[in-house]
Amino acid sequence: MLHYQGWQSDKKSHSLIFAILSLVILFTACNGHHEKQDVETIKNVIGEMKSEQYVMDAQSIRKYIVESCRQYASSRYKFMAQYYENNGALLWTDRYGLRPQADSLIARLHQIDEYGFSPQAFQIDEIEADAQRVRNLDFDRSHPAGKICASLEYRLSKAYLRLVTGQRYGFVNPHKAYVFQTAKADTTGTMRGKMTLLYDLPVEYPSAEFYQQAFNEVLANRVGEEMDRNEPTDPLYKELKRRLHDAKGPDRRRILVNMERCRWRKAHEVSLSGRRVVVNIPAFELYAYQEDQCLSMRIGCGTSETRTPLLSSEITYFQVNPEWGIPQSIINKDVARHAGDSSYFAKHRYHIIERATGKHIDARFVTRQMLTNGICRVAQEGGPGNAMGRIVFRFKNNYSVYLHDTSSPGFFANAVRMVSHGCVRIQKPFEFAQYLLEDADEWTLERIRISMGIRPETQRGRDYIRKHPLLEEKTYRLVSVMRLPHPVPIYIVYYTIYPDAEGQLQYYPDVYAYDDAIWNEIKTIS
Repeated sequence: MLHYQGWQSDKKSHSLIFAILSLVILFTACNGHHEKQDVETIKNVIGEMKSEQYVMDAQSIRKYIVESCRQYASSRYKFMAQYYENNGALLWTDRYGLRPQADSLIARLHQIDEYGFSPQAFQIDEIEADAQRVRNLDFDRSHPAGKICASLEYRLSKAYLRLVTGQRYGFVNPHKAYVFQTAKADTTGTMRGKMTLLYDLPVEYPSAEFYQQAFNEVLANRVGEEMDRNEPTDPLYKELKRRLHDAKGPDRRRILVNMERCRWRKAHEVSLSGRRVVVNIPAFELYAYQEDQCLSMRIGCGTSETRTPLLSSEITYFQVNPEWGIPQSIINKDVARHAGDSSYFAKHRYHIIERATGKHIDARFVTRQMLTNGICRVAQEGGPGNAMGRIVFRFKNNYSVYLHDTSSPGFFANAVRMVSHGCVRIQKPFEFAQYLLEDADEWTLERIRISMGIRPETQRGRDYIRKHPLLEEKTYRLVSVMRLPHPVPIYIVYYTIYPDAEGQLQYYPDVYAYDDAIWNEIKTIS
């Protein structure tokens, strides 16, 4: 036992002395020492055990931990400092030495490589050295008990909170990983950087309540249970963890990066059942799930300069033959130089609209400056040849992106399909509309087909076409806007290891170099 100042009664303090006396008397009796020698031996042992190197001061331990924590800015260290500053109970040691929960945590830390972490990152060697000194009462003037137990208490608390917090919320803030920096020249020609966050999947972050609960579990000797409870449970994480065992080199790195993505707990978790749409950018694929079925299709996403953001939302409606509001960046880059050329605007079916009044302006009288300074906007008429194709699927988001058809489907034959200004182009727009409408009647589907310029499949549809002949370059407007019977969750995600439509794990290229960004953050612990 150790002598803790301020922690135990005189009776408890004396129990240590009596225990030592008994051991010393037994030892000396067995060796036939004289009575005078026995007394001297007892005095020496008692004197040594009451010396400074064996004295434990709980307040000094707390003070050491508080000062050690204050050099860090994270919420985890702030909580630790506050906990010990408010006289929180020591978690890992008591008057008998190591508490059972300390041994439980140390045992788990020795298996840290199963998670892909480095033992050095969690100071396992230092923790084990301090623990052995406590177990063996191996203290001296250079290694007094108070100093050793303070170091052990601090390192165990730090390692424990770091591990349970990381497993529950991730070791990397995704807002650090999904930031895109662009550089543009200002009026002086100097390149100025602009940072854009391309991550709008609301994630949870640890709270003071979480940390307190984690410490409460330690006091209740449920360290292992708490660590297991906070580890991700989704099938992808479990499979990645299994594969990690034999992985080496770049493969190991990719697995670790995607395991980290699995740790980010969304405030609105991606459902693993029911109807949902998942767009995985590295796979260039869309998966529309319904019960045990999956409609999959190729997609085109943003280029490396105009990246598709990651987000979660709900698809609520779609538009057929939508007007395309041309982004200002495209106006500045491509459209403005054709100012005054009415044939160019007529060929592309572009309309020029004055923003202030909403009036259409004759292309012959529009100047380049009127287009570049935002006085006018440019829109492309819906219908055949529209850049968004014949249908667009809408959902709320902070980036003004959406899913849509395309008038140039040839790129779907390419392996890498980074073609858009941020929106997602889909290969099977009608099939996707049919999926979203659930049990739509056949005439509803026929009206969509006709409006999209798709050959009707029913006699009623064919009769309608025959009875309503169209003039050249005109289109049917049987459907303009259609709201879904139920909103369908959509998740635009980024996994370089992800199951395909058949549920088989596949490896995909890191097209936006996000793996590198995450690896740079976690490589110090891996």
